[in-house]
Amino acid sequence: MTTRRHLLQGLGLAPLAAALGTALPTGARAQAAWPTAKPITYVVPFTAGGTTDVVGRTITAKLAESLKQTFVVDNRPGTGGGLASTHVAKQPADGYTLLGGTISTHAINAGLYKNLGYDPVKDFEPVSLIGFLPNVLLVSTSLGVNSVAELIALMKKDEKQRTFASSGAGTSTHLAGELLADLVNLPLQHIPYKGTPPAMVDVSQGLVTFMFDQLTAALPLIQAGKMKVLAVTSPKRSPASPATPTMVEAGVPGFEMFSWQAVYAPKGTPKPVVDRLHDEIVKALKTPEVRDKLTSLGMEVVGSSPAELAALMAREIPRWAALIRKSGATVN
Repeated sequence: MTTRRHLLQGLGLAPLAAALGTALPTGARAQAAWPTAKPITYVVPFTAGGTTDVVGRTITAKLAESLKQTFVVDNRPGTGGGLASTHVAKQPADGYTLLGGTISTHAINAGLYKNLGYDPVKDFEPVSLIGFLPNVLLVSTSLGVNSVAELIALMKKDEKQRTFASSGAGTSTHLAGELLADLVNLPLQHIPYKGTPPAMVDVSQGLVTFMFDQLTAALPLIQAGKMKVLAVTSPKRSPASPATPTMVEAGVPGFEMFSWQAVYAPKGTPKPVVDRLHDEIVKALKTPEVRDKLTSLGMEVVGSSPAELAALMAREIPRWAALIRKSGATVN
């Protein structure tokens, strides 16, 4: 609870409990004739089986129950989530197409792609922030370092060790590496992969020095003794790994980064529909089965209002655009 409250207060967002306490009951709002028998498509901008996909399927399974409606999950990976976002932005604003957005689709991409194909602010109605997902700094156990300070010292001493992997160019794991390079004033070579698994394999084998990614994705390699966690990227320690220091505690002042998951609808979707979706999502996040599933991913569950999600984007978009410009980060 302390971690979530700190994250939200730092962003000017209210915790889930506050959001629930101030939300108007669904019945008190003007209601549109929605939903009808038409299926609702929930577009996931990444491959099946990944975190965004799991979040989307978990949320839509509960929404299908509460709304008594059929939900279809449509995976459309490509360009850091840009293909799916462009697709959803062009759909009718009737509440029957939703997007599982992320820090990539609605913050990082805006500063990374010259011809994005959509505007994360102008083309979407924010519905709700689902939650935050801190990453962890991972290295191979064979590297012989036991702290962030030792890792930095090694990279300063040996230029061959100045490499980091990511799950893809333009992802939050890529930008986390660029942020570290900027804060420690050390040129690092980014090596992008097509997804987390191959990146972790190479890091675990010592072919690449380090990477940032989610703790749950690394657990099998950690339990096998092939990888170790040096720090967590959130402002406070993660309940999933309370013994792991934050990057700031580990000696990198100013390092704060976490991924996030959210739900969006095409711009112009009627407010009663957005309000109803928001209420149902927040209600779903209160259920033990949904909360337990999401927290098992390492997520700090939120359930924000549309306005709070918009405020998060207003903070994140310029922040990452500035880092992208400074670091020279590019996509192929």
